[in-house]
Amino acid sequence: MFTIRTLNNIAPTGLAKLPEKHFKIDTAAENPDGIILRSFDMHSMTLNDNLLAVARAGAGTNNVPIEQCSKRGIPVFNAPGGNANAVKELVLTGLLISSRRVVEGSTWVQSICDSEALEKAIEAGKKNFSGPEVLGKTLGVIGLGAIGVLVANAALDLGMDVIGYDPFLSLESAWHLSPSVDRADSMEEVVANSDYITLHIPLNDKTKHTYNAELFSKTKRGARLLNFARGGLVDNEALLRALNEGILSRYITDFPDKVLLGQKNIITTPHLGASTPESEENCAVMVAQELREYLSHGNIKNSVNFPNCTVPYNGKPRIAVSHRNMVNMIGQLGAVFTKYSINIDKLVNNSKGELAYNIIVCDNLPANETDLIRDLYAINSVIKVRLLK
Repeated sequence: MFTIRTLNNIAPTGLAKLPEKHFKIDTAAENPDGIILRSFDMHSMTLNDNLLAVARAGAGTNNVPIEQCSKRGIPVFNAPGGNANAVKELVLTGLLISSRRVVEGSTWVQSICDSEALEKAIEAGKKNFSGPEVLGKTLGVIGLGAIGVLVANAALDLGMDVIGYDPFLSLESAWHLSPSVDRADSMEEVVANSDYITLHIPLNDKTKHTYNAELFSKTKRGARLLNFARGGLVDNEALLRALNEGILSRYITDFPDKVLLGQKNIITTPHLGASTPESEENCAVMVAQELREYLSHGNIKNSVNFPNCTVPYNGKPRIAVSHRNMVNMIGQLGAVFTKYSINIDKLVNNSKGELAYNIIVCDNLPANETDLIRDLYAINSVIKVRLLK
């Protein structure tokens, strides 16, 4: 029986993927085997010693202490693409309201609702809220992952020209990306040629303030910038200068900040990107299935810190070993299995950066299983060993 702690409300359709026979859901468990969360900030938490996995029901994992988890052999799962359509729809909304001054116009109409000559006031005032159409304009998409691809393809359907940039474009994204999207060689090329620019890259130490004063200096004058990825991607001080100088005409973001609120030509929404019942269910189902497969069979899919590594369950016992990605680890592991006369039915080893992970399916296990686990842990660089029967 595995105990799963939920740190946020998780869609019941997702939790239903964790059958009661093998999983206990407990919102207050002190020593859970697994954690599922959405927006809860785990950085201030003390991770219990027996924690095996963390699953974030969404794409971003900024609220999870990934480095700490990696050091302890804890995979962090997420749900890439689970909320992609919801974010895409909000980005398209932002694209349109960045041009057509719908928000300002609606607010103004409410302010004159008591006017006796309402129709005349509207006819006289509507000229203050005119804005250009997006048809025939150019959209620059920085980051062509699941969301970026959907946005790029949808913009083509709106009659826009689209330029995309992603030096790490995956094969799967490339399959789904329309051939009508022009590929740029740099972000500078994108921003210099785009009337609208949308960001779809993760936030980490390397990408913080990606859109900075230098990139603003390369931006086409009068462009409109959309940020529905992460707030920290944009340097807000440089942004405000760009707006004041006319480099940007509008900024639309899903990440409010005090320095942005009340500013002219900035529209903020309260982090609504994945706030749809459909995306919450999609993400909950994805991460619950990932968590179940890892806890039950050691299989890893969609982990941000560990490599994908799966072996279909065939009823035989298996040993999962995570370790630092060093040379001769397979040989050292094999020597231990030889010592205990274990015949290996299947072995899969994959690595991701500094971490490596193995699933070793065994035809037999020794009577002294505790000694086997002890000897595996004795190998330098081994982080975690799990015996799954």
